[in-house]
Amino acid sequence: MNKNILIIASLANSLPHFRGDFIVELVKHGYTVFTAAPEMTAKNIDELTQLGATPITIDLDRTGLNPVKDFKSILQIKNLIRKNQIDLVFPYTIKPVVYGSIAANMCNRPTISLITGLGFTFSGASTKANILQQITKRLYRYALRKNKLVIFQNEDDKQLFLEKRIISKKQKTDIVNGSGVNLNRYPFREINVNTQKVKFVIVSRLIKEKGIQLFMDTAKTLKKQFPLSEFHIIGGVADSPSGIKIEALNSLDESGIIVFHGLKDNVPKFLKDMHVFVLPTFYREGIPRSILEALSIGMPIITTNTPGCKETVVENENGFLIPPNSLDPLIEACKFFIENPSKINQMGKRSRQFAEEKFDVNIINKHLVNDIKTVLYN
Repeated sequence: MNKNILIIASLANSLPHFRGDFIVELVKHGYTVFTAAPEMTAKNIDELTQLGATPITIDLDRTGLNPVKDFKSILQIKNLIRKNQIDLVFPYTIKPVVYGSIAANMCNRPTISLITGLGFTFSGASTKANILQQITKRLYRYALRKNKLVIFQNEDDKQLFLEKRIISKKQKTDIVNGSGVNLNRYPFREINVNTQKVKFVIVSRLIKEKGIQLFMDTAKTLKKQFPLSEFHIIGGVADSPSGIKIEALNSLDESGIIVFHGLKDNVPKFLKDMHVFVLPTFYREGIPRSILEALSIGMPIITTNTPGCKETVVENENGFLIPPNSLDPLIEACKFFIENPSKINQMGKRSRQFAEEKFDVNIINKHLVNDIKTVLYN
């Protein structure tokens, strides 16, 4: 009998871009896939329909806590589950996991929740983060208590949930290596750099917690000593208290310290001409998709020794792990590649190998489909 699966996201764009291969795999296995997210555009709807899914727009605030609005979101998801005779709910990111799980429980439908990183809330970066963590812990605990399976993207997040008693030791859990990367969409390219014109790139939401300011400060320092080096920033300006100001980005771009590209759809095209990928985040990541894409293309990685990021680097083999929120180690790591350009190709090959062995989207999706089969048929 054909089964109906509902995937819920907090950002419509993430469904075709981060879960597109997963949707295709589910359809291939005979599942009918419904996808739900707020503010779906005509482009989102067209992309998801082409993948074989049925897209549905829902009212869900990505941020903030408004009890009235949030309760309405739960009721809307509950009605969606019943109307479309959903057999299994698969939410990811905080709000979909919490409200999707509660709605599924109200309908007595099984849920597999995917925890894709704990973000600012569990970063301990401020008093606000700590207050939000207390609220989020209670919401998670209530929502996840009846879930059939909770999937994490790294062991640290799972242990944190156990330590904070968000989940019990009896609860079924699993770990997958991020969302995976399509190795064909991000093909390996071999690159030889024989000069100090090393191109560093960061692809990210432009918020302080992602290490954007650290990257900009590194560029300011190294451009004085190595004027041929380049520091590229790809990403959209974030509507956030910790968002990097567009004026600061434009000023550094105009002075030649950075190259600011803004938000781009064709990231693979840009990455193939870059040399070293940098993500000095001190955000609680799952496993950053941007790093997986850089691994696949064959780029050395400089990132932080934090949950989700440390899984992508073998120190001195395909890059470097630096302490979070630390400028000097980032400068030194970047300087290493400027002074040793021959290492870029060598470490890049190891990155691609790492992507093939551990992060191939086909491996990840096969794992997730097996989890779904286990929950539905056992």
